[in-house]
Amino acid sequence: MDHEPRVWAALQDPANAHLLDYVTEDPFGAHVFPGNVPGYGVEDFLDDLSDQLVGSAPIHLWSYIPTCAYKCRFCQYPVVLVKGGQAEEKLARWVDWNIREAELWLRRVPELADAPVGEFNVFGGTPSLLPEKEIRRLLGFYQENFGFTDETTIRFEGDPSTFTPAKLDTLRELGCTKLSSGVQSFDDNVLQECGREHTSQMCLDFVHNAQAAGFEWVSIDLMYGLLDQTVDSVKRDLDIVLENEITALVCTKLHLKSYAETRTGVAGEQPAPWQLPAYREKLVQNGHRWPTLLEQYRMREILTDGLRAQGYTEHPTMYFARDGLGPEKWKSIMVDQDKQEAEVAIGLGGSSSCRASEAITDVNWKNYAQAVDAGKVPLGSATGFDEEAQEARAIKMALSTLRPVRDDLHRARYGRSLHDSPWKEKFESLAERGFAVVDADEVTLTDNGEVLVEAVINTEL
Repeated sequence: MDHEPRVWAALQDPANAHLLDYVTEDPFGAHVFPGNVPGYGVEDFLDDLSDQLVGSAPIHLWSYIPTCAYKCRFCQYPVVLVKGGQAEEKLARWVDWNIREAELWLRRVPELADAPVGEFNVFGGTPSLLPEKEIRRLLGFYQENFGFTDETTIRFEGDPSTFTPAKLDTLRELGCTKLSSGVQSFDDNVLQECGREHTSQMCLDFVHNAQAAGFEWVSIDLMYGLLDQTVDSVKRDLDIVLENEITALVCTKLHLKSYAETRTGVAGEQPAPWQLPAYREKLVQNGHRWPTLLEQYRMREILTDGLRAQGYTEHPTMYFARDGLGPEKWKSIMVDQDKQEAEVAIGLGGSSSCRASEAITDVNWKNYAQAVDAGKVPLGSATGFDEEAQEARAIKMALSTLRPVRDDLHRARYGRSLHDSPWKEKFESLAERGFAVVDADEVTLTDNGEVLVEAVINTEL
């Protein structure tokens, strides 16, 4: 390693011991913002959503297809394995359930039919496993029954090996302009240890085929902190991204703490193999190595510095897009200070939210299917936000964009200033420790504040 990451000194400061504990414990942050009112009813959430969608600005709508051909060793999301001779039948069944669930949402929350859709995403799982006829059926249903407009963008996610040229042509024909793929690494040895069944060359083929097919936005996911990954390996990943002019990328630290403990993600019923301490220790005994926390922050710094230097903008945290393209649209809809609109997720692994509450879909596939068959929106749980929590959530979301948080926007929405208690004291503390700059009009994160924004918003705000 050539030098310590710049944030390292701040993490060693005793005044920031709670931030070091947070990043060492490794929860996923700034993704789902859990409520603070337990025992909140699912029907209460649906009522809150109905109220917010009246005359709504564009929302984020997504469909979660939980099917995968295999499970990665780091993945804790709810997935259903489909492989072999009955794969197509199982895939069609999950499209059936997804469409039937969507019909239940429309019946229970009729305002959804007219709410304009800013961006529609098909996430997973691996939705690119779907046969072309099922992709047509799924996208056709949503386009016909929800508030798609000329401004709506459609995005589709999948494994790089499953985006065949024919499937890419189908997606373009159906109006899809954005693609996302979980590449994770361009190092074949690292991919193999993750349990991924694609190669780095397949990842590059996907990028080139998508670019040739005319997709305006080709995004990949990269991870750092993976088993046997080195700083030099991450440098090579960065070089490949820049050489191939990839539109956008998400850079994610390996997260092993259960999402279910903090409700900051949607976890399935079975832990990922790497979440099991005995499994992790056995890997070490067999000669493998986990990157240290210091190395992980060096990896992050390499990616962030390199991307910014070559014309990428980070917005929100660790989401990068080439300059001039704007932020991730679906994220911006939810977290930008002047938007923060509703998110509606349909499918086994979905998480939905509005300003007053949030809900997570049941992650047991049998319970999910029974609920849909019984004519019920299959939400498993919900939490609400009291008035103070709604204000805090808005500030957390705004900070996660890495844009200055404006006092005028906050006052217009909540009737008090960022310079009033309790925010005055909180922001003064951040400024004293070098994480923020506070002036009369706005609060701006420093470089260290941006790196540690997830830890700050989840421990101090």
